[in-house]
Amino acid sequence: AARATGLMTLRPNSVVHSLGYRDGKISSVKVIDRESHEALEFKGRVVFLGASTIESTRILLNSTSPDFPNGIANSSGTLGHYLMDHTMGHGAGGDVPGFEDQANQVRRINGIYLPRFRNVTSKHPDFLRGFAYQGGGSRSTWSRGSTTSGLGAGFKHRLTEMGPWQMSLYGFGECLPHESNRVELDSDVVDAWGIPVPRISCRWRENERAMFDDMAVSAAEMLEAAGVRNVQVFHEDNPPGKTIHEMGTARMGRDPETSVLNAHNQAHDVRNLFVIDGSCMVSSANQNPSLTYMALTARACAYAVDALNRMEL
Repeated sequence: AARATGLMTLRPNSVVHSLGYRDGKISSVKVIDRESHEALEFKGRVVFLGASTIESTRILLNSTSPDFPNGIANSSGTLGHYLMDHTMGHGAGGDVPGFEDQANQVRRINGIYLPRFRNVTSKHPDFLRGFAYQGGGSRSTWSRGSTTSGLGAGFKHRLTEMGPWQMSLYGFGECLPHESNRVELDSDVVDAWGIPVPRISCRWRENERAMFDDMAVSAAEMLEAAGVRNVQVFHEDNPPGKTIHEMGTARMGRDPETSVLNAHNQAHDVRNLFVIDGSCMVSSANQNPSLTYMALTARACAYAVDALNRMEL
């Protein structure tokens, strides 16, 4: 739709360096050509930043001026803080008896989703908030040979036969916001275009770790109740970032002293700047967040269009 207007310019190979600031507004987007390393500057009335949480935060922190020495729109000092991701890697799996006459239909829709059930109608004694499960069934094929001991023609022949059907549940848990989970700029390291790289400090805290055992034990109980056999729990020591659902470093809020953006994803400090990716999130919940980001972006765009029509931007 944007291309059809004839007013859109698509400029590939542009690495965003920072945002220019003048007279209380974003005045330009400064980029470096990825191939030639030429520095360029593009001007516009409104800027929407949606480079993903880590990169958007890096751009904002790298956009400094006398008014914002610690990053554009950062009068609150919260920019870069409260980084979150979803926990994953804890659950259970086992063998499903029967269905030997059914082959593994790899293209079928077989995933399941179990919504959060902890801290919904009653309070759990060990942790706040909770987790959901994603999972599904599949039948092992020859690829199981990569983790199965064996040798020779007999081993190869066994791998031509389908293995048992299996069912697994994987927990995805909520991460609470902590100020010290953060993204900052590394003053000593720059990338190929001379831009400071992000330095990330983030770890799971007591509340997240308290969910891990419950994720595995509850998954095992559900599978056993469903008739799954040889159920085993699993725990993967995945650090933050493994789920790639980063969010939270330019949080929304009503108070400009404790947040970067308002409810329309508009910066409190700079009215023509909108940040529309996961960095706007205040809490992580436990659901896949992309649809939420899309909805927030649509709302922010509608608000910006109305504000432009009212000559407020």
